[in-house]
Amino acid sequence: MKSVRIFCLALLLVSLAGIGYAQSDTQSSSDTSAKTDAKDAGSSAKHAAKKTGSATKKTTKKGTHAAAKGTDKAAQKTQNGAEKVEDKTAPPQ
Repeated sequence: MKSVRIFCLALLLVSLAGIGYAQSDTQSSSDTSAKTDAKDAGSSAKHAAKKTGSATKKTTKKGTHAAAKGTDKAAQKTQNGAEKVEDKTAPPQ
């Protein structure tokens, strides 16, 4: 009978120790989970910033090239118009 009590007491102590360990492990993993979530959020923000910077660079480059092309075209049209006016206003020879 005494050995049964000792066995039950030992079983109770082992089960309580296991429960205590499981709870402390859960808290540790939630801390780790929070840390991992923070790292993931930082990585996502970094990736988003890089994508935004690349898109801004690309759009600026396209806009600059389009403006330069438009300026060249306008200059050519102005020159053609000036030549026409010059031809019309030139005295007959």
